[in-house]
Amino acid sequence: MPTSTRRQRGRTRRDTSAGTPEGDDRAGDGGLSREAMIERYLPLARKLAWRYSHSSIPYEDLVQVASLGLVKAVDRFDPDRGPSFQAFAVPTMLGELKRHFRESAWALHVARGTKERALAVSEATDVLSNRNGRAPAVRELADYLELSEEDVLDALQATQAYSATSLEEPRSSEGSDGATMEAELGADDERFEQVEEKLAVAEALPCISPEDRRLMRLRFVDELTQTQIAKRLGVSQMQVSRRLRSSLERLRTVILSDSELTVAKGRRTSPDRLQAQL
Repeated sequence: MPTSTRRQRGRTRRDTSAGTPEGDDRAGDGGLSREAMIERYLPLARKLAWRYSHSSIPYEDLVQVASLGLVKAVDRFDPDRGPSFQAFAVPTMLGELKRHFRESAWALHVARGTKERALAVSEATDVLSNRNGRAPAVRELADYLELSEEDVLDALQATQAYSATSLEEPRSSEGSDGATMEAELGADDERFEQVEEKLAVAEALPCISPEDRRLMRLRFVDELTQTQIAKRLGVSQMQVSRRLRSSLERLRTVILSDSELTVAKGRRTSPDRLQAQL
């Protein structure tokens, strides 16, 4: 029906009822006025809002959104199109609720299609849980919604973006220890790089002589000075310096050479035995 025709009929209804106490009568519901129609179907708006009361949004806010949908339904309803007002109003109010969830209820930005699937999966989970007395499997949700299992898994993953926790929130419910959620976050451990370096050195150690390994142990494990090492071995400090430089250069060459390192891996030294070999 053209918009101009609907507007003309709306003006006709208002004109014919202007002299009555009610005013703006609505056909199809006993000639109720706009205000009376809204008041009559407010319980229905509250009932629809209750469907989403398990979310983080306060129930009062949901009632306001559903009530806004009810007002839009009353203003847009055309009794000449056939369906009853309730059949027209329910989808309108549900649409307002779902739009509210899509636009303002998610803590992180998620694509609209993913949001709708996440809400559908949430509703299907409630239905199947009540029907079967247990939480449904992914396959059951996929069959019920006629979706692929991958789409269901994506929707379940997306629900984690629905709400966020502040890093300043207390870690425990009592909050007596003063610790916050930020304390639970991990941090980069710089020693991870040292693990790789120790593995590389352990694999290259068999490429130098036992005498050089002993020399390196005295210097880098026992932390003796070159002069102390020279006295213990009965050599000059200059000889110790040269042998250390030569051994380190040999290890560096082996670590950087794929072919020699492959040979060294055949006689691989475990990290636990690294210090024992030095």
